[in-house]
Amino acid sequence: MKGNDLTAAAANQTAAPFLKKEPKDEFFWLSQMNKASVVTNRKRGLLSDEAAKKIAKAISQVIENGSKPGALRPSRVIKYEPLLIEAAGLDATMLHVGRSSQDMHATYYSTIMRDNVLALARKLVGSMRILNTLAKDHTETIVPNYTNGVAAQPNSYAHYLQGFLAGFKRDSKRLEQFYERLNLCPMGTTVLNGTGWPLNREKIAEYLGFDGPVEDAYDAAQIKPVDEPTELSSILTSIALHVGTFVQDVSVQYAQPQPWILLQEGGDNTYVSSAMPQKRNPGLMFGVREAASGVLGEAQAAVFRAHNIIPGMIDPKRVPANSSMVSSTIKMLTQFDKMLNALKISPERALKELNSDWTASQEIADVLMREYKLPFRVGHHVASQIVSYAKANDFNPTNFPYAQVKEIYAHVIKTEYPSASEVCPMNEEEFKATLNPKTIIENRRTSGGPQKSEINKAIARSDQAIAEHEAWAVSQQEQIVHALELLDKDFRQLLG
Repeated sequence: MKGNDLTAAAANQTAAPFLKKEPKDEFFWLSQMNKASVVTNRKRGLLSDEAAKKIAKAISQVIENGSKPGALRPSRVIKYEPLLIEAAGLDATMLHVGRSSQDMHATYYSTIMRDNVLALARKLVGSMRILNTLAKDHTETIVPNYTNGVAAQPNSYAHYLQGFLAGFKRDSKRLEQFYERLNLCPMGTTVLNGTGWPLNREKIAEYLGFDGPVEDAYDAAQIKPVDEPTELSSILTSIALHVGTFVQDVSVQYAQPQPWILLQEGGDNTYVSSAMPQKRNPGLMFGVREAASGVLGEAQAAVFRAHNIIPGMIDPKRVPANSSMVSSTIKMLTQFDKMLNALKISPERALKELNSDWTASQEIADVLMREYKLPFRVGHHVASQIVSYAKANDFNPTNFPYAQVKEIYAHVIKTEYPSASEVCPMNEEEFKATLNPKTIIENRRTSGGPQKSEINKAIARSDQAIAEHEAWAVSQQEQIVHALELLDKDFRQLLG
């Protein structure tokens, strides 16, 4: 989806039937502003009944004409007003009291972005739900995790996924916090210093689904419309970075002869090399990564458009560009969802990889300190020398000779900590258990850790957060729909 196609899709998710007749583009919102102005101005006595009805009929006619296939749907006030004049004569310009193209355009910048944000919020919720479902399926799966591109420690795959979910939950919360600042109505502030007309700004804001009017008249059309795309771009950047990091971490496995995580072969997931028959290239993953890079590019472009301009310039405000960066993010998340659903995880292969390397070696130092009060750095040196010896002599954690453990321990103690006994306090059974990835996970006691009791709590918290974020997005969409239904009802009463 591109540009205003996104706002149309967002509108049709929960909109009342009368809202499905046309896309919620600039023309749509200019029409709603005109409806709100004529209704509120008549109630304030700023328009006579006769003038208000005449203008209302003109607005209705312009909307009807604009809803016809291939019809003109102007996006600028200066192009819209002549259509009203054609329908009602110059009396139609009486509607313009206390208004300017500045505050009207600023209003539809916000309403269209508002629809886009809600569509994105719903999409992000869907991606989080897939991640949490994947976590529920892998609470018992132990996998290697990597830091600085190198195998680091064993972890529960569910815990790994909860880490990414924590990032996405922050993104969702940022969207909600941003929406609170976004959903304020500029209408009635004219260009930058308000108007002498006693407009009912609060009612206009209510009719258009806003939480209230923008407080400062200068901010309304000069500062806020620039802040909105730049703040949104930072949230989109964060979402894309989380997606990109996840993709890149999976891609590391494709450099191994026997990966423990792959894409299910077939369809659009993978493709065969034209020259090398053994290769199964993860094309779907490449597409997600490219989409994330595209989002980052569009998001940074929003910042550059806002840079080094004087107040009032339109560069950062244009709807197509600001809608496009959101639609690109939604497209990226759609591809990401497909990738998540195509992941094929082998717990057996993951455990084999863990047992072929020394990712559990820190546990030796931890146990020596926790159970036998040996200073951590001394225990760390014991573990480090065990790993060095193992790599030099082609041992892994499952076949390392215990006799060598005792010898290394005695050497380190004699050299670095002579006040302690040179006899290794860990027997052979304890040494092997210390290096067992499953035992390590089970013995974790940290709140927020990978042990099953904490993982179950984390999954439940994520379920709750996902439900709350979704309920928030639905409630905001319903607020807009109900507001426009009320406006349409009062406008139709004016038409008689």
